[in-house]
Amino acid sequence: MANTTNPREKIRVLLLENIHPLARTMFEAEGFEVEALSSALSGNQLKEMIREIHILGIRSKTQITADDLANAKNLLAIGAFCIGTNHIALDAAKKLGIAIFNAPFGNTRSVAEMMIAEIIMLSRQLGDRTSEMHRKIWKKVSSGCNEVRGKTLGIIGYGNIGTQVSTLAESMGMRVIFYDIIPKLPRGNAKVFSTLEHVLQESDFVTLHVPATTLTHMMIGHAQLKMMKKGSYLINASRGTVVDIAALAEALKSKHLSGAAIDVFPDEPESNTDDFQNALQGLSNVILTPHVGGATEEAQSNIGEEVPTSLIRFVKTGSTTRSVNFPEIDLPPTNETHRILNVHQNVPGVLRDVNRIISDLGANIEAQTLATDPDIGYLIFDTDKAVSAEVKKAIESLTASIRTRILY
Repeated sequence: MANTTNPREKIRVLLLENIHPLARTMFEAEGFEVEALSSALSGNQLKEMIREIHILGIRSKTQITADDLANAKNLLAIGAFCIGTNHIALDAAKKLGIAIFNAPFGNTRSVAEMMIAEIIMLSRQLGDRTSEMHRKIWKKVSSGCNEVRGKTLGIIGYGNIGTQVSTLAESMGMRVIFYDIIPKLPRGNAKVFSTLEHVLQESDFVTLHVPATTLTHMMIGHAQLKMMKKGSYLINASRGTVVDIAALAEALKSKHLSGAAIDVFPDEPESNTDDFQNALQGLSNVILTPHVGGATEEAQSNIGEEVPTSLIRFVKTGSTTRSVNFPEIDLPPTNETHRILNVHQNVPGVLRDVNRIISDLGANIEAQTLATDPDIGYLIFDTDKAVSAEVKKAIESLTASIRTRILY
């Protein structure tokens, strides 16, 4: 349509970090122009590449700073093809009117299955045995090797992944306890505990499934490891900043812990390398993996569909359902209207001013919805086609407006 701010055939998409090809297929089916690269970008190269694009797709290696976003004048949305979004300047994006979407469900099963596999591997010392066999060492032992049935699994963070781990662990006869800062309904016979410390003290195995925040930064350090039962195990597939690696290495060397499985690290290479170093290397009964919890074909395919679905809905309808930095709203389409989207500072009187603009132009609002957070308001409304361009121009001139566009 002539008045559309961003016609679909002119929407430019950049996909980084070898995102599943299904994403490209979905975007191209909508008529978008797509460029896909296998690597992450940073610095001036990133700034230059995102200058003219409308949608950016990344995984966990690309760091998006406020400075990067300030350079991306046309950027409407970012899709994080992963769960975590701590590598994106979320607040800066919000204040520029850029919506961020992630994939909270796509790799849930893959990560949960790996947690169960690692619980069994640690309990049976299978990592050490297979390493020994590759070095031509035959060492058949049963001392320190146990079944997991009847053991207690403590889950820290009872979200999408934590609850899946809970279900799988219980099906193997494990007792499941958990802690989360948000009240959660237990699955099966799992028991909720009121403190992190209580879970650490009671568990034979502890798995971590929390985001990277100021509250979770180094949440497992010397003090917390000492609280854990002697001979217990720690598993982390959440974020590398959650565990103090030096403290964990000390707990393992002293034999206070019998093993650990770590999939995420405070500092991770941006690409594959043969020179990765970590204090846990060489310790017995320690499983180290290169951030592969969600690295299955099924998970990447799921994510390759989940994130584009959210982004396409945003481009086509303005829906911010599942956005991690915008108020979540959705408005069904109406016939014979133009839809206008407005992001503005959350100050009093904006909706009044918008409605007055429309009224003064003799137009009508067919449908409207507004949601706010402490920083911004996000408004979607459908109005008469004949005056939509004038309405957009007038709303853009409001002091509080951040971004206004005609969707269709």
